Amino acid sequence: MGNGTSIGRVRGLGSAKQGTHHWWHQRLTAGSNLLLVLWFLFSIARLPAYDIASVTAWLSSAWAALPMALLIATLFYHARLGLQVVIEDYQHDETRVVLLVLLNLLAALGAGLAIFSILRIAFTGTPA
Repeated sequence: MGNGTSIGRVRGLGSAKQGTHHWWHQRLTAGSNLLLVLWFLFSIARLPAYDIASVTAWLSSAWAALPMALLIATLFYHARLGLQVVIEDYQHDETRVVLLVLLNLLAALGAGLAIFSILRIAFTGTPA
């Protein structure tokens, strides 16, 4: 008796053993995004004004900067996971690897720029 289906044994294909790991990361980031977005909405709603000075003063606090950086990190990671599945499912030629590399670079660049801006405001009190 072999593992998998008969056609899988004929083709020499088996389980990649990566599906549950990816699935759990997608679900955990979705849950953390839900909590962090709710925190963000309630925090913004409680601001006395919506001008640049109020938002900068709010984001200068560590109690706002840390969850905001976590929100950015989980949002970009969650988006990368979802787009990776789309690319893997629908792109079957050699451009698949190029698209996956571009996806990783853009996700890292976007998250890095956003977190840098948050940290700049948190440490210097001036917008980026």
